[in-house]
Amino acid sequence: MRDTLSSAITDFAAGMGLSRPAGLCFAAIWSSPAPVTADELTARLGIARSNASTALRELRDWGLVAVERRPGDRKEYFVAPDDPWEIARRLLAGRQRRILAPLLERLLEAEAETGNPRVAALHAAAERADGWLYALAALDGAGLRAAMAAPPSREGGGKNKKKKRKG
Repeated sequence: MRDTLSSAITDFAAGMGLSRPAGLCFAAIWSSPAPVTADELTARLGIARSNASTALRELRDWGLVAVERRPGDRKEYFVAPDDPWEIARRLLAGRQRRILAPLLERLLEAEAETGNPRVAALHAAAERADGWLYALAALDGAGLRAAMAAPPSREGGGKNKKKKRKG
């Protein structure tokens, strides 16, 4: 059974667009005090070796894990960044590349086909969001932390909380 931290990281990773096995592997690698091998991950997580290999390739594609080698050992040892801000930066970059960039291409095509001003407005909004994500992802971990040091107020902009009924 997974612990609360592993479960939270896995769910968050899945929400960001990673597969659940990739989320499981990332949680295990990030929370491990030492680099781990694919064999150690399969034993610890109870997943098939093929699932672990696919998940590790996905994590490398996102830049969330790196491979270390040890002299005289043919195994690959996996490590993840310690800094949560660096992880956040890499996740933002992945989302921008995998979601917004292809969306912009499709919206540009739809705008050219239809000439619809609503599609043009949607394209402009997506382009602005893409620009922000790109700029944030271009920072290093410390730069991202500094850029987000003073979060915007949620007053008036968030969902309304339900009031408890008196009764």
